[in-house]
Amino acid sequence: MLLRLLGLVYLASFASAATQIVPLLGPEGLLPATSYLDRAVAEAGSRLDAFLRVPSLFLWLPPSEKALLGTCWLGVALAIAVLCGATNALLQLLLWALHLSLIKIGQLFYGYGWEIQLAETGFLAIFLCPLGSVSPRGASPPPVIVIWLFRWLIARIMLGAGLIKLRGDPCWRDLTCLVYHYETQPIPSPLSWIWHHAPRDVHRMGVLFNHLVELVAPFFAFGPQRARWVAGGLFVVFQAALIASGNLSFLNWLTIIPAIACFDDELMKKLLPRKLSLWLSDEMPAEPSRPHRIGAAGLLVVVLGLSVDPVVNLISPRQVMNTSFDALALVNSYGAFGSVGRERYEAILSGRRGSSEEDDASWLAYELPCKPGDIHRRPCFLTPWHLRLDWQIWFAAQSDIERQPWLVHLAYKLLSGDPAVKQLFAVDPFPDSPPRFIRAELYRYEFTRPGEEGWWKRTYVGEYLRPIALEDRTLRSFMRAQGWK
Repeated sequence: MLLRLLGLVYLASFASAATQIVPLLGPEGLLPATSYLDRAVAEAGSRLDAFLRVPSLFLWLPPSEKALLGTCWLGVALAIAVLCGATNALLQLLLWALHLSLIKIGQLFYGYGWEIQLAETGFLAIFLCPLGSVSPRGASPPPVIVIWLFRWLIARIMLGAGLIKLRGDPCWRDLTCLVYHYETQPIPSPLSWIWHHAPRDVHRMGVLFNHLVELVAPFFAFGPQRARWVAGGLFVVFQAALIASGNLSFLNWLTIIPAIACFDDELMKKLLPRKLSLWLSDEMPAEPSRPHRIGAAGLLVVVLGLSVDPVVNLISPRQVMNTSFDALALVNSYGAFGSVGRERYEAILSGRRGSSEEDDASWLAYELPCKPGDIHRRPCFLTPWHLRLDWQIWFAAQSDIERQPWLVHLAYKLLSGDPAVKQLFAVDPFPDSPPRFIRAELYRYEFTRPGEEGWWKRTYVGEYLRPIALEDRTLRSFMRAQGWK
C-alpha cells in the first residue's frame, strides 16, 4: 500500500513537471536552470564542489529541453511501474535521484515543502525494498527499523505543522483560521466554496480537530498497536479532508504515505476480504535478509544523526518550516499555514494591441488553468496535479513586483509571443500575434454568497505591473541586468 501510493505521488510529480518544465526551467525558460547551475559552479569554484552543494545530475548532464523532458518521462515510466507493484531498491533509488535532481535546479518553482518531503519519503522507500527482486510476492519483508523511521517522519510532519500554527497566526489559537482559509488558500476547489460557507462553529471544530491530529496524535504513532492504529486513522482522515477541501498539489497524498506505517498486516487482514488477505501473505519469508537488515541499521544511524537539527528547530520558539538541513534533503523540518490570509488578492495579467491610453475595455485578460481569474469560472479540482505557475502568481500577489522579477520576465515572454510559455495558460487572448502592451492589476477576490451569481466577486485594488512594451528601454535594461536573453 505504502509503495503504490508513493508511485502515484511520483507519477503526479513527474507527469505535471513534463508539461511545464521547459517554459519554466528550460534554456529559454522563465528561470533557466543552465544559468542557475553556471552561477553555482562559479560560486563553488569547481563542478565537483558545486555538486556537493547542489547535488543534481544536471551538473553533469546539461539541462537542455531534451534532458529535462527525458528525465520527467523516465520518472513517469518508473512511477507507473511502482504503481503497478514493482518493488525494488534500485528502482526507488533512481526515482529519488531524478526527483532530487529536479528540485535542486527548480529554484522558485520547486521551493515548496512537499518537494523535500517527497525526497525524504523516497529515500526511506529505498530501504523498504529488496535489492534482488521486483515482484512484491515472495519478497522478504521490510526491516522493522524502516517502518519505525516512516513513523518518525509522520510524527515530525504533524508536529511541525501543529507547532508552527500555535507559534504563528493567532487565529489558530482563537479557533477562527478556517473562517478565512478555504477562500484564501492558493487554489480553491469547488468544495472550498461549500466549506467556506459552513457555520462558524463548524470552523471552530475543524481547528480543534486540526490541533488534535497535529499536536496529540503524533505521540501515539510510537505507542501500542491499537494506539498506532487510531493515530494512523486520524492522520489519513485528516489528509482526506484536506484533499476534499482544496488543491494543495500532492502534499496530502504524500503525507498519507508515512501514516500507513502506523498500520500493520494484522489490521489489513481485518479490513480486507479473507481470500485477498491470504493471497497477499502467501510465500512471505519469515524475516528480511541479512544485507537488508544491515542497510536498515546504517539508515537508522544516518537518520538519527541528521534528526538533531530538525528536533532543535521543532522545540525552538523561532521555528522555521519546510527547511532542509543537509544537501540531500534526507531529514527535514516541515510545517504548513503558519499564517492565514484574511483577504485574497490576485494579480491579473492582461494585454492589448492598441496604445496604452485606450479604455480598459480593450485590455484582454490571460487566464491560467486553475488560479481564480474569471469570476464566473468554476474552481478546479486537480489534486494531486501541480500547476506551478498558478501557485507562483498566487504567491506574487501577496508581495510586490519588485520582489518578483520573474513575473516581469513572464510579461516579456508574452510580449514576444513565446509559444512554450503561452501553453501554461488556459486562455490566450492573443493566439495569432502577441499584444503590444502587457500589464498586471491587483484585485481582491471573495467567494460569492449562496444565491449570488458566479463563484467569485472582485474589487479593484490598484496597479501591480505598469503597462510595458517590447520597446520599453527600462524593460530591456532590466532583462540585461537579470542575465535574461
